[in-house]
Amino acid sequence: MLTIKYLNWYHHRLKMGLYAIAVEAINDYTGLSPTAFFTILCLMVITYKFVCGMFIVVDDSKAVRRRNEPVQLGEMTEEELWSYNGSDPNKPLLMAIKGQIYDVSSSRMFYGPGGAYSMFTGRDASRALALLSFKPQDLNGNLEGLGDAELDILRDWEFKFMEKYPRVGVITAKENSKQSGDKLEHEISDDHPNKD
Repeated sequence: MLTIKYLNWYHHRLKMGLYAIAVEAINDYTGLSPTAFFTILCLMVITYKFVCGMFIVVDDSKAVRRRNEPVQLGEMTEEELWSYNGSDPNKPLLMAIKGQIYDVSSSRMFYGPGGAYSMFTGRDASRALALLSFKPQDLNGNLEGLGDAELDILRDWEFKFMEKYPRVGVITAKENSKQSGDKLEHEISDDHPNKD
């Protein structure tokens, strides 16, 4: 008797068609009419799009893409490197090991402002990495007095950075850039003598 009742019910559903089944299901599961159900569904989708739009702007995704592209900076002094420490969100995050500058922007969560390793950004952190130190006095590129074990640790860090981050430049000595600037200034003055 139960089987005949089920078959009759199933046969009736097939005759009703897909629309009728959907209307009946909406009414059975939600207690709403199909008009009310689809109105609420549309309002939920619009609200979702609006709220998501408040947090993600189309221009932000372009900025993230632009930030992910490594910049080639060439030579720079340690003072110039400091300007890439994360204080300017429009600049990449840079860090140096043994005078080689790496773009660590892809790990902004760690190297950006407030990150666990933010103190390394914008500097040559060779000594601190070799000593596994977070001390401010170790945040420099001075390798004097380091033993073989520390230099091996630094070499491991260097290999990790080479694999993970793009190399974008090298640190030059302040004197070299000053001398080349003085030389350029001297050459310019030779080309254009002052007329008194």
